[in-house]
Amino acid sequence: MEIWLKQRQQQQISMDNGGEVADNGKALNSSTAEMDFARINLDSLPRPVQERLAELDAELSEGDITEKGYAKKKAKLLLPYYLTVPVPVPVPVPVPATTTTTTPAKATPLSAVSIASSSPPSSTVSPLPPSLLPGNAGISTANGACSSPGVKARRKAARRVTRDGENRFHSEIRQEQVQKALADMKEKAIQLNSKRHSILFPTAKNGGHTVSSNGNGTASTATAAVGKITDSASSDEDEEDSVNGVNGDSSSNPSSMRTSSLRSQDGQESFHSDTSASVAIYQNQLSYTSTDQESHHHQPRNTDSGVSVGIDGLTELMNNLVPPDVAINEFSQPLPNNSHASSNHTHIGSLRVERESAVFEKRGKVSAKIQQLLTTLKKPRRKSLAEYFEDDDLELEIAANTVNANAPKAEGTLVAPFIGERLPQSTLVSLTLDAALQQFGHTHAKSLALSVLDANGRLSNQVTYAKLLSRSQRICYNLLNKTSQRDGTLKIKPGDRVALIYPNADPISFVCAFYGALMAGVVPVMVEAPVTKRDAGSQQVGFFLGSCGVQMALTSEACYKGLPKNANGEMIAFKGWPKLQWMLTDNLAKPPRDWEPPARLMDELPAYIEYTSDREGHVMGVTVSRSAMIKHCRSLTSTCGYAEGEVLVSVVDFKRDCGLWHSVLTSIYNRMHVIFIPYALMKVSPGSWMMMITKFRASVAVVKSRDLHWGVLAQRDHRDINLSSVRLLLVADGANPWSLTSCDQFVSVFQCKGLRPDVVCPMASSAEALTVAIRRPGLGGNQPASTGRGVLSMSGLSYGVIRVDTENSLTSLTLQDCGKVLPDGSLLILKIDGPAYLCKTDEIGEICVDSPYCGSGYWGLQGLSNTTFRVQPLRLDDTPYRDKLYVRTGLLGFLGPGGLVFVCGNRQGLMQVSGRKHNTDDIIATILAVEPMKFIYRGRIAVFAVKVLRDERICVVAEQRPDCTEDESFQWMSRVLQAVDSIHQVGIYCLALVLPNHLPKTSLGGIHLSETRKRFLEGTLHPSNVLMCPHTCVTNLPKPREAPHDIGPASMMVGSIVQGVRLAEAKGRDLNLAEEDTESSKKYQFITEILRWRANSSPEHVIYTLLNAKGLATGGLTCMQLHKRAEKLALLLQEKALVNAGENVALVLPPGIDLICAFYACLYIGVVPVTIRPPQVQNLATTLPTVKMIVDVSKSRVVISNSLLIRLIKSKEASVAVDHKSWPPLIDCEDQPRKKSVIAFKATVAESVAYIDFSVSTTGNLAGVKMSHAAVTALCRSMKLAGELYPSRHVTVCLDPYCGLGFVLWVLSSVYSGHHSILIPPSEVELNPALWITTVSQYRTRDTFCSYGVMDMTVRGLGAAVAVFKERNVSLACLRTCVVVAEERPRIALTTSFTKLFSTLGLSAHAVSTAFGSRVNIALCVQGASSPDPSTVFVDMRALRNDRVTLVERGSPHSLCLMESGKLLPGVKIVIANPDTKGQCGDSHLGEIWVSSPHNASGYFSSFGESSIINDHFNSRLITGDTRNNYARTGYLGFLRRTEAIGPEGELHDAVFVVGALDETLVLRGMRFHPIDIECSVLKSDKRIAECAVFSWTNLLVVTVELDGAEGEALDLVPVVTSVVLEDHHLVVGIVVVVDPGTVPINSRGEKQRMHLRDSFLADQLDPIYVAYNM
Repeated sequence: MEIWLKQRQQQQISMDNGGEVADNGKALNSSTAEMDFARINLDSLPRPVQERLAELDAELSEGDITEKGYAKKKAKLLLPYYLTVPVPVPVPVPVPATTTTTTPAKATPLSAVSIASSSPPSSTVSPLPPSLLPGNAGISTANGACSSPGVKARRKAARRVTRDGENRFHSEIRQEQVQKALADMKEKAIQLNSKRHSILFPTAKNGGHTVSSNGNGTASTATAAVGKITDSASSDEDEEDSVNGVNGDSSSNPSSMRTSSLRSQDGQESFHSDTSASVAIYQNQLSYTSTDQESHHHQPRNTDSGVSVGIDGLTELMNNLVPPDVAINEFSQPLPNNSHASSNHTHIGSLRVERESAVFEKRGKVSAKIQQLLTTLKKPRRKSLAEYFEDDDLELEIAANTVNANAPKAEGTLVAPFIGERLPQSTLVSLTLDAALQQFGHTHAKSLALSVLDANGRLSNQVTYAKLLSRSQRICYNLLNKTSQRDGTLKIKPGDRVALIYPNADPISFVCAFYGALMAGVVPVMVEAPVTKRDAGSQQVGFFLGSCGVQMALTSEACYKGLPKNANGEMIAFKGWPKLQWMLTDNLAKPPRDWEPPARLMDELPAYIEYTSDREGHVMGVTVSRSAMIKHCRSLTSTCGYAEGEVLVSVVDFKRDCGLWHSVLTSIYNRMHVIFIPYALMKVSPGSWMMMITKFRASVAVVKSRDLHWGVLAQRDHRDINLSSVRLLLVADGANPWSLTSCDQFVSVFQCKGLRPDVVCPMASSAEALTVAIRRPGLGGNQPASTGRGVLSMSGLSYGVIRVDTENSLTSLTLQDCGKVLPDGSLLILKIDGPAYLCKTDEIGEICVDSPYCGSGYWGLQGLSNTTFRVQPLRLDDTPYRDKLYVRTGLLGFLGPGGLVFVCGNRQGLMQVSGRKHNTDDIIATILAVEPMKFIYRGRIAVFAVKVLRDERICVVAEQRPDCTEDESFQWMSRVLQAVDSIHQVGIYCLALVLPNHLPKTSLGGIHLSETRKRFLEGTLHPSNVLMCPHTCVTNLPKPREAPHDIGPASMMVGSIVQGVRLAEAKGRDLNLAEEDTESSKKYQFITEILRWRANSSPEHVIYTLLNAKGLATGGLTCMQLHKRAEKLALLLQEKALVNAGENVALVLPPGIDLICAFYACLYIGVVPVTIRPPQVQNLATTLPTVKMIVDVSKSRVVISNSLLIRLIKSKEASVAVDHKSWPPLIDCEDQPRKKSVIAFKATVAESVAYIDFSVSTTGNLAGVKMSHAAVTALCRSMKLAGELYPSRHVTVCLDPYCGLGFVLWVLSSVYSGHHSILIPPSEVELNPALWITTVSQYRTRDTFCSYGVMDMTVRGLGAAVAVFKERNVSLACLRTCVVVAEERPRIALTTSFTKLFSTLGLSAHAVSTAFGSRVNIALCVQGASSPDPSTVFVDMRALRNDRVTLVERGSPHSLCLMESGKLLPGVKIVIANPDTKGQCGDSHLGEIWVSSPHNASGYFSSFGESSIINDHFNSRLITGDTRNNYARTGYLGFLRRTEAIGPEGELHDAVFVVGALDETLVLRGMRFHPIDIECSVLKSDKRIAECAVFSWTNLLVVTVELDGAEGEALDLVPVVTSVVLEDHHLVVGIVVVVDPGTVPINSRGEKQRMHLRDSFLADQLDPIYVAYNM
């Protein structure tokens, strides 16, 4: 963790003259900060002053001084002359805007300094560049001597150590910088995410305090003042708080939607910028500084790109909106031309035809045939496979890693390796570890070896060397002789791996088992004891044990009893763990007296395996050989000066890392007494380790910086501490920059207790290289320790270079050295990424070590071991450097003067964002400086990076305190965003807060980072608050294609002709209407005449059968019955309504026989029927006004209904929505006419209106089209020819009979063709999902028509019942065509799932197809009986966004599968036209589908008369191409593609591909997106998303998802949805709305009513679970 230190600032509070001078200097600087020196005549100044000013200007221009330092020095020079100049009278003068440019800082790396040491360095360090040697004091060295009394007094006066405030990693510079950044931000209320009351804060089981926000439902605008921050960074270990483990309960009122901090997607401007076409919703915006600043000071971000427009809030905006109706009348106001396309639609360009250009070869003596063959061979017809899968998103990665031209670069020479001193010969001759234990067990049997403190701080368990040897020999004997299993014998032999699973409070049992395994020759594998079945990282540990081939685990009896077990007392099976045999090592049998341990094994065999994990959480095992283990012990003995009989106090984990090396291996090797302090005791008594040092006069202690900090806090409770005996205080995490402040504070506090400053020895270690470096302890007196510190620029570190900074700089980072490499070792710095090139002396790289004590590799991972443990350094010219192989340690740093190692981070915590490197510890330090004590727990913060859109994004997760309200947490989160952006020039992608004790923990209480990251990506973190900021941190979005505006339709057509592309035009087979132009045929141009003819010719022929949910026929009609019932109802209508011919009559009837009879009754008397869906009883308040609106708009004189619906309309419940007196006359169709007469009306004009088809589109527009008698008969004839419908056919229809093709199939088609229609209302399928499938099987129907809604209900309801249907002999082999009727793009996923699910019942894969229709023509394409199989193509989604079609291969990146929408009906002709220019497009070019057909609608029905849009929609003409015919515009985008399939008449088949409705497209960032594509990506992102819908609002993308799970999981979906839309569609989600299942409105055709959802969202009628406003 990089700690922001400011040594001189800590000395400002003093009593001596030095302190006064510092304070006066500071006052001087503050007083002269804003003086205007422009009125001083510089020419009149003395010559020395002018020269000094010139030098300052040169230093500023070359980057040798910061602007702050420049201003201070200039102020000191000019202050005496400023006081002598009279002050002029101020005159208001306009100040012109100027732009300040900063010259990039010149490289100023570390300067050479001298090390105060009695012995010269053992090797030479690569010299620094000559230009860098002058007196920069960036790294200073100290000889370890005590400071002067004045300095001590000033430090003591400036230090404030209290128990309630955690100053462990106190950094005044960091706090000052954070306060400065927050001061720049105006105190405004941040937009709070809206949350349902029940999930704000779940009530804790143990109770807690209930804290609620203000009850008015609005966000509190009061923010806490940012005062002086005295808190400091905390460690990665969990620190117990006064109310640890208590969950609070907080609630808020989300009834009103709050002001939003949202950003437009139209551009890539800065956080404040917006486009002129969009309205900025931000009222409370955060002030962000530019991320391009490379200097140490900050300049304001350039905001010339746009101006933010403030709106007082989302609530006020919504209150000003008029609540829309459920359906909007399309003709309530005049519509402009081209109403399908928005006025700002971009030009739809043409497909890039990937035609290979002809190769013009020079004519030779070869023939034309051979030349053509050679040309063909040179350019193959198909692309190579690599071209199809080319990574086209490389531009995103390039944009994410743009190299800043002003970034500092390394300028030093290549670094040379530092070679450690030779190991003294006296320590080379020694025994192995197990031999040393046997020797000391006999020669010093009663000497204490191990001691451990219990929970009360008493020495409850001690082991001598004799006892340790005895217990180890028992374990060794039983391992080799007494191991067995129930189902066989498990023979452990030397070389096998065994697991050592012991708790942290039982180090003695662990040490005995470890040495027992060493004696037996087996390889111990040390892992943590699982406490619960779902321990963090337990699965990866199990995989690791399985990869090591572990079959036996050694543990203690207490640990075994504490392992989780089931109800029967049997141990549960841990996920991922192998089957283990457990051996309890407490009470084992003694070996026989004549038994001897095995002979000494080879030194190159593995001694033990120490586990480590990578950034993703994968656990790997580092193998350490026996020779490396003993050499490591000898090196540590020589470096640390260990001697026999010394007492060592260990506070760290004894199972791995330095705790294993010092307290288990090297201590036994040197016959030392080790006292273990458990972590549980440290949390209760932090000073217990210092008490043990005082009691036993311990000379060595192994601690962490956390323990030093806790010792400072506990020093008041232990006043009798004496640390004079300590000669070596090893800081295990000394490589972490966090440890610097803890070490300084500990030394300053306990120096009066006898602690010498030179005994503090930070060390750097890694699992791969073991001990990397360690600071040598000082011997006191004239032999102090060699130490060094570096004050570096944080901006330079982000670019991987070393730049010296001043101590009082706000952006400086102070590092302490970690000593030098161990004896016989060599240390080198290599580049972090790419080949192992040598770094330069002023460059940050990865520390690599070559020594005889390093690990030998990862167990079972040979490839990864070669890249980590056998690295060959390279020069910049790719030539090998030396013949030695190095080991990568994972530590990032550099070599300082004298071979001192400086570590500034590690590979796991490295985040590379937008080409700059940031460390997780730096981000945590900044977060902790923003008043965390009131809102979060300091030691429970996780920072990690996730890969989104080819760049890493920073995510922050912290545990929220239970007493923190939602408003307070969001205010704190906003300040964190501001501080991180200002200090690090990087944005946070996601900031999440979880409830207390909800983050996964390690065995020692720290946050399990990899498991936290895994849960975040999987959506199982369950946060309580989430703040996403994709607008600010995602800067590599691709730019939209700029459509050419100077290319007209004629030019496009010429281009298509030149390229050889045919015009997009297709037509179905001839309808042959001219052959029926006879007198006998003309009388059958009306559907009523055909009904009369069938009633006379075949009166008993059954044409309709209605089924209920049980599959029983509830009604049926023959031809004569239909004719008679229609006549009776027509007479009733004439008697009661007195309607005239041509007037409109509304039919409000449920799906059934009455609807068919009422329709023909209207035609019999010449009135125009209007079919309307009846209102729903469950949703009467919404559906009844829609029915009334259609009745009013259609000017219906009469409403025909049944008795149940009439009573419902006149009921009191219905009167609340619509007054029953406002309805036209209501006629019950069940009444009987009084008189019997003959119907005399007969239509004479075929072009007269037969009926009006009203429908509400998915965009919420109500439109009614007029269908003439000629269009009705032409459509029925087309359907008859396409489907081969004859009187002997049985057709199953499961559609709504109120509009479109569903009405035609339900009411008209059977009468015209004479086939038997089996009618199934979709509402019956909701009650019985098997009704449709069983009906098809029962009636052996060959053709069936359904909707997507019916197919979806069938798939969901019968997914597990297919086997049952097969046993009941349900067969779909008879089914020839299953046509899905819709006005949308085919849903390939649903049709494919349906086909695969019922393929076992005999359903053919070629039977399922789709139909397509629109408002202007309700049936363009229907898959016929003899039509070729539907074809599919794969197109590039990115090309579709730019209105182009690019065909790709299956499986290509960004590929979208499209299926054709059926075969063109006979008599239908379509063309593809540009919706803006009306020019005809070419084949496979995207455009609007225009249709010409005899069954086109006559026009829109408008209550205001004929409108000008009728000519544009129904009588449009092309500008280029076929300019003679009139076409109707469907309003759907699509393209034509000629396939190689042969049609029924022998012609090539032209496939029609529908992409989507033009009105539904979302135009965002200059590109056109189809909602179904975004919704498919969102549905695939998480299994808990049941349904979703997207729409745009003020140029923001709003995603609404239905949560199929607990409400507490709602916030997990916000990051998942935001990331998947970014990845797949390069769009930033503005708002994420999480709602309950069933909230997204879907009509009877299975289409989502997105505009209704949008209106409900704006009117605050959704009752969402959670609403997230992404910043």
